[in-house]
Order: sequence, then structure tokens, then C-alpha cells
Amino acid sequence: MPTPTSHWISTFLEAQAAEQGAATNTQLAYGRDLKDFDHWLARRDRDFSDATRAEVEAYLVHCSDSGLARSTRARRLSAIKQLYRFAFEEGLRSDNPAIQIAGPGQDKRLPKVLAVEEVDRLLEAARNSGRAPEDRQRNTCLMELLYATGMRVSELVSLPVSAARGDPRLLLVLGKGGKERMVPLSPPAREALAEWLTSRDAREETARLAGRPVSRFLFPSRSAAGHLTRHRFYLLIKEFAAAGGVDPAKVTPHTLRHAFATHLLAGGADLRAIQTMLGHADVATTEIYTHVLEHRLAELVHDHHPLSDTALRRSSGNISSDGQ
Repeated sequence: MPTPTSHWISTFLEAQAAEQGAATNTQLAYGRDLKDFDHWLARRDRDFSDATRAEVEAYLVHCSDSGLARSTRARRLSAIKQLYRFAFEEGLRSDNPAIQIAGPGQDKRLPKVLAVEEVDRLLEAARNSGRAPEDRQRNTCLMELLYATGMRVSELVSLPVSAARGDPRLLLVLGKGGKERMVPLSPPAREALAEWLTSRDAREETARLAGRPVSRFLFPSRSAAGHLTRHRFYLLIKEFAAAGGVDPAKVTPHTLRHAFATHLLAGGADLRAIQTMLGHADVATTEIYTHVLEHRLAELVHDHHPLSDTALRRSSGNISSDGQ
């Protein structure tokens, strides 16, 4: 009796979670993608067990004709490829119909880059933003940690306070898929962390004496999660940008992650070390920052080299404005 396609999906997702530590959001996305492919096959009286390479390719054409973004189509093909690899290894199929199908690839968009001077202005704005000294200390700590470590915003706001005890030189971060990594702290980040801990602990002690529960998070709040939310920090960083004279459209928590990686690379850091600190599973993901740096250097040469078109036009404009 054939295995139901719903069982194929559930068994595959369980294996992804157990063997590869796939995050919940990743599993949900793969589940949706595979169900859509399953429904498309069912309308043609086919299923996972008998679909051919031609039908997988026809489904991808259907996705393209439906206006799905290239990134979405690439993810759907990835889900299908992984499902069939799993099915082949588990003996559900004797072949893999998707193994030789090339994906649409991803759009090559470079991350937005902040200059070191812009990051300095954001950090200074954080030091001066907040109604109370405790707010300013928290804001400073958030920004210093983010820029010093390149953490994802979800990792930052959910840091347990236990990770920050003892004036750490290294911070233990729980990343995607439950994977842990160690990231070093800069002296300014350690100083900001120590100041915030003193303030935070005093506030938590007051709460404890009043009979209220003590938070386990470094950045506690009254949110349902018990810690500062990603959305609240997103709004905070926009406030810092406006106060620091940096275009708010350029600034998000992820922009600071990009700045961390790009500035380290520009300073001569090893790409593998940056990969480890960012928590990238594949160094190919980290290599985008080499392209960012190359693009930035090309812009600098184009804008400032005395023989570049831009520099020559500026020079001509200056001569004209002097009346010569």
C-alpha cells in the first residue's frame, strides 16, 4: 500500500528537526512549500511517489508564471530536492527526480552598509537616548553588544542574564537551530554591559523584595516573552538614527550586523572567523561581505581618484565656478 503523501512530509520534517536542527520557522516554510507541490500534483492525479523530473520542472514553471519571487521559487525547489533525497535514502523511492534540476538562484542584492562614522553617531545617540539613566544604560548596552558581536536581533533581545555574568570576554549565544557559539566582546561592550548589569540587578532586586518574579533575561520587559521585543528594539534603533543624524531608512538591527562583518573584514579579519561569529552554517553566506567591501572600494575609487570621471567632473565644475 502506498505511503500517504502527508506522511512523507511529516516524516521528512521530523528528520530535518532531529538530524539537522532545523528551526521551527524553516520547518513551517518547508511544510507549506511541499503541501503546495502535493496539491499541484494531486490535480494531475500524481503524487510524490510517481512524480517525474519533467513534472517537478513543470511545477517550477507554474510557480514562476504565478509571479512568485525568485527567492521563493528557490526555497520551494530546495524543499523538493531535500524531500526526494530523504525519500531515496529511506527507500521510499528508488530514484531522485529532482537531483539534476538547477534552481533559479537568488537575487544578488548587497546589504546596505553603514560607515564607521555613522555607527559612531548611532552609538553616541544611544548613550543620550532615554528618559532615565537606566534607559540610557540599557540602550548603550544594546547597541554596543550588537555592533561588537554581530548578533541577530532575536539573539540579542533574548540573551539570558547568566550569559553576561563575571565580566565575560566571550559571550555564549544561542543561534538558529539551537546551535551555540562564542563571540568575543570589545572593551566598550564589556564596559556598557557591566554598567547595565548593575542597574538591571538593582531594579530586579527591588522587584524581588516587592514579591514580583525575577527575570532570567538580560533585557527584561513586560512583554509576553518576558524580554525586550524585536519590534521595540527596531523602533529604538530608528530613534537613535534620527537623533544621530543618520538616515533612518538605512538603519535596522540587521544593518548593524552587516556593519560588524564588513568593518571586521575591512580591518583584515579572517573570513572563517567572521563566519563563526555570525553563526553562518556555510562560509558562502559570509562571502557576501567580500562583495560589499569590493563594491565600497570601487565606489571610493570612482568618487575620489583624480583620474576618475566623477572626480574630473567635480574638478571641471570647480574651475568653472571660479570663473577660469
